[in-house]
Amino acid sequence: MAGDKLAEVAATTDVERVEAPVTWKAYLMCAFAAFGGIFFGYDSGYINGVKAAPFFIHQQTGFPYPPENATDAESSAFALEAWRDSLITSILSAGTFFGAIIAGDLADFIGRRFTIIAGCGIFLIGVILQTASAGLGLIVAGRLVAGFGVGFVSAIIILYMSECAPRKIRGAIVSGYQFAITIGLLLAACVNYGTQDRTDTGSYRIPIAIQMLWALILAGGIAWLPESPRWYVKRGKLDNAAKVLARLRGQPIDSDYVQYELSEIVANHEYELQVVPQGSYFSSWANCFKGGLSKPSSNLRRTILGTSMQMMQQWTGINFIFYFGTAFFDQLGTIPNPFLISLVTTLVNVCSTPISFYTIERFGRRPLLIWGALGMLICEFLVAIMGTARPDDNNIAKANIAFICIYIFFFASTWGPGAWVVIGEIFPLPIRSRGVALSTASNWLWNCIITVITPYLVNADKANLRSKVFFLWGSLCTACFVYAYLLVPETKGLSLEQVDKMLEETTPRTSAKWVPHTTFAAQLGMTEKGTLAPEIVEDVERKGSVA
Repeated sequence: MAGDKLAEVAATTDVERVEAPVTWKAYLMCAFAAFGGIFFGYDSGYINGVKAAPFFIHQQTGFPYPPENATDAESSAFALEAWRDSLITSILSAGTFFGAIIAGDLADFIGRRFTIIAGCGIFLIGVILQTASAGLGLIVAGRLVAGFGVGFVSAIIILYMSECAPRKIRGAIVSGYQFAITIGLLLAACVNYGTQDRTDTGSYRIPIAIQMLWALILAGGIAWLPESPRWYVKRGKLDNAAKVLARLRGQPIDSDYVQYELSEIVANHEYELQVVPQGSYFSSWANCFKGGLSKPSSNLRRTILGTSMQMMQQWTGINFIFYFGTAFFDQLGTIPNPFLISLVTTLVNVCSTPISFYTIERFGRRPLLIWGALGMLICEFLVAIMGTARPDDNNIAKANIAFICIYIFFFASTWGPGAWVVIGEIFPLPIRSRGVALSTASNWLWNCIITVITPYLVNADKANLRSKVFFLWGSLCTACFVYAYLLVPETKGLSLEQVDKMLEETTPRTSAKWVPHTTFAAQLGMTEKGTLAPEIVEDVERKGSVA
């Protein structure tokens, strides 16, 4: 190395030597980033119980507490109005939508790490506002601000982990993010269960304030982790990229493994810049939508795949259970302790997700999404049919809870982690941060839409669909099944650069049979000494320095 520039980078034609063997150090460094899922999950989960807490309902609506011998009708009427319920729940998703979009820009300019840290800071401000609230205005404002922070973190954590994790365990690492989300949901359910009977502001301020701890832990931990090596390549800082790769892979900086992986990242980036040249700020966003629909590797197809994948994850209806489950079970009138049932469903979610750590690398992304959608749609239609046929039967209610738990098992072990894994793998480096940001924003957009309309579908004073709402979720899961079969490619075991080549040469239904057969370094040019052509290195450094 000479000064701030790399003199040369060793390259290889061997597709099996483009990445170092996995070490525990590499695994643990990448896995810590998954902690970001805890405050995403907790923030999504605590509001479920807070909205059903008697003190919070009384404070927000002014309704008198129902008497001890209240009828079912009186108990059902003591709840947030549909518009208030919808606003409080959905405003977070509105903030996260815009936060994810903004984070796509920031992650390219200031780096993945600092964008995550900034998101934690914004989130803390939102939590403080919510904790201080004593009425609707401040809690809505606080959830909006917190949403921006969650949007930053939820988009860029996936990007950061996908870019840093070794290819052989990348699916398991990113699945850890979904597992952390379930841990957050479980912690929220436990806190809600412990504060449900409080008759003071602690019934909502305690669940809200605890979130500060998760943000502080994540920001503090990320500050000690290295920046993404692929971001350094994008910025033309190849010497820094080499140092980070050496740290992440537990290898000396002059190791062949570090050099070969760096050369492949550099060559792939140069190739993508040749396919879709970079231009102004607005053209860089427009690049996400370039290419034809008929070409599987086009940026447009990848962007549609990422955004629709996250839309489909929301269409499974899972957040109906975690946002509105407590109120839904209470409304049925056959469940003596809806808080406890919500705790059970959350526990099923937590225990089921780690299965994906093994299955997503053993069987692949595509089979999990196909079979997971099939399992979910069967359970949802069963719940809808039985609950509609015998709505007041306690035994049927218990059976429905069992099928809801099985449905959660299918989601948690397939679509929960699978959708996040896929969006972190399918985008080329020049548009990766914006592609992941758009995909995450799609998740939050549909999350917002669903949280806005759901109270009007199930609240007693509106459509009051009760178990019939599962006909809707079952139908949407059927769409997820068809979508996964027709459009989702298999990315298991490939480096991010090899995913680019696979998308160019296969279709989703034939992608599982594809194997790497060359490297980008060999394709673009190597010297007789076995190094990457110097003009490629110089071009990437030059373009990155003016980006």
